[in-house]
Amino acid sequence: MEKSEKKITLISPEGLEKNYDCGVTSAEFINDLEMSEQNKIVAVKINGALFDLSSPIYKDAQVEFIFLDSPEGLEIYRHTTSHIMAQAVNDIFKNVSLAIGPVIQDGFYYDFDIPDHTFVPEDLERIEKRMQEIIDDNKPLIRKILSKKDAIKLFTENNQPYKIELINEFENDTVSIYEQGDFIDLCRGPHLPSTGWIKAFKLLSTAGAYWRGSEKNKMLQRIYGTSFLDRKTLRTHLAAIEEAKKRDHRKLGKELGLFSIEEEVGPGLILWHPKGALVRNIIEDFWKKEHYKNNYDLLYTPHIARSDLWKTSGHWEFYRENLFSPMEVEDKEYLIKPMNCPFHIHIYKSHLRSYRELPIKYAELGTVYRYERSGVLHGLLRVRGFTQDDAHIFCRPDQIENEIKEVLDLTLFILRSFGFERFDVYLSTRPEKYVGTLEDWETATNALANALEASDFGYEEDPGEGVFYGPKIDIKIRDSLGRAWQCSTIQVDFNLPQRFEVTYIDSDNNHKPAIMIHRALMGSLERFFGCLVEHYGGAFPMWLAPVQIKVLAISDKTHDYAAKVAKRLREEGFRVDIDLRNEKLGFKIREAQTEKIPYMLILGEKERDSESLAIRSRDKGRMDNMDIEKFISMVKNGL
Repeated sequence: MEKSEKKITLISPEGLEKNYDCGVTSAEFINDLEMSEQNKIVAVKINGALFDLSSPIYKDAQVEFIFLDSPEGLEIYRHTTSHIMAQAVNDIFKNVSLAIGPVIQDGFYYDFDIPDHTFVPEDLERIEKRMQEIIDDNKPLIRKILSKKDAIKLFTENNQPYKIELINEFENDTVSIYEQGDFIDLCRGPHLPSTGWIKAFKLLSTAGAYWRGSEKNKMLQRIYGTSFLDRKTLRTHLAAIEEAKKRDHRKLGKELGLFSIEEEVGPGLILWHPKGALVRNIIEDFWKKEHYKNNYDLLYTPHIARSDLWKTSGHWEFYRENLFSPMEVEDKEYLIKPMNCPFHIHIYKSHLRSYRELPIKYAELGTVYRYERSGVLHGLLRVRGFTQDDAHIFCRPDQIENEIKEVLDLTLFILRSFGFERFDVYLSTRPEKYVGTLEDWETATNALANALEASDFGYEEDPGEGVFYGPKIDIKIRDSLGRAWQCSTIQVDFNLPQRFEVTYIDSDNNHKPAIMIHRALMGSLERFFGCLVEHYGGAFPMWLAPVQIKVLAISDKTHDYAAKVAKRLREEGFRVDIDLRNEKLGFKIREAQTEKIPYMLILGEKERDSESLAIRSRDKGRMDNMDIEKFISMVKNGL
């Protein structure tokens, strides 16, 4: 094709612009750069869309380089690694049908259908070895465009039914494939220029996964992996994974006797054991106290309601797939509740409200139930029954901004109280499909933005990701390993007040629609508790520890003294456990360490006779002996 008279504007790494004739490839741009810069470029962005370096450009365009060490560059790097893994699996095993292999946070996966083989840990080593051979061969990744008809023929010949299913759903008349040696895969790209660019990778685990996430489809085999630009960064990441395994809340929940999930009870339903229930109670008491201080009224609402309520709210229409099946009571249909909002609305509507009463703030630790597929359930983090720290604020339009500021202040206080200091905050704006007027959306979005700018939170805008009934703020907390956990959310809602005719009497004695703000600070107690377990590795701070002090009697001769010490500590409000078993002291100490108890008091005859305490701190180790009153004072003062 001849070059046109149109021009391409290249935005260089230094921010300079240079014009080229159309018809050139990205590689021609790169030739104008110094060699050090050439070696870092993996793709280009043409008018905002990603393309391979080999793609010619035949239209007016703005072109930007994508560098290897950028977030988009790292995604391309990992996507290419997933293709190398797919080729290795295809080379080693017979009758392999390839599904999909996307990039995920910190890595990638690929799903396979292999009828005659189930992956075992030893297979990952074989696959890694073959991957390294493919990398060492430095095979180029070549992009080709085929008609849908030719692509279906190609993948039919290669016995790839999942690729054919995907192709049949594409709207375009053409599809792109990538070749690396003899291996061919369906992909829109872009990819690295060749396999030799990969410097450090590791396959992590295998799992089962339904094709397209549906239990109605076939179960496939998934391999998870990761790759980094150098081996040092990879080693650091793998060390973090090992630390995360040690902190896994499911593992620690069992070891520390906090909670369990039993198949006979039902997947996704949590049994809180005494120690876990105690910590939960501490969290709830703290939450209630702070909400009373911030002028919230606390509510309790039923666990079921007539299905008409959920039809009015829109949950029946918009969240049907997440609702449990209805039950019939006296010829009426009832649903177990997925949300608390409609109950709070009916309490608000129990009598007329004046503009002078607003804002009205209702809060509830309300347990809700949502149907989650068994394949996505995950400990406390994804469950079917959970308790939201839910609240709804009914206010006038002129009060929105101030109320959101107060919610943000309370959010920050509560999260910091539990030891979280790093946050990722997003302001999600109007989606394509929405209810309410543009004026309402602008008012609510500006209120959220102004409140964020006045708070201690920095934030990013997430365009178009608001819910259909209003914009929202999402807050993710970063734990001690730097991982992000979805936590707080604040949403402005125009939909439910309209559906339920939620109003107040204004100064002109007319009914005006109330604004409704949904907010959850911890999200759900189950998820938040799981996050706390992993954040602290089960070693809760003193105020949250289910057992704060363990008293260890060395022999029968010190039982009475141990009981006396325990009694005095309980009088001061400490949570105390006493161990009078006839076991070796070393065994008792190791057990208390495993239980991650903040303080151990070891009482022998010497301590009994001097009425002192031998103290071991979880964090500081062996401490000086002291009498009980000094110990009480020390702990209360946090020394």
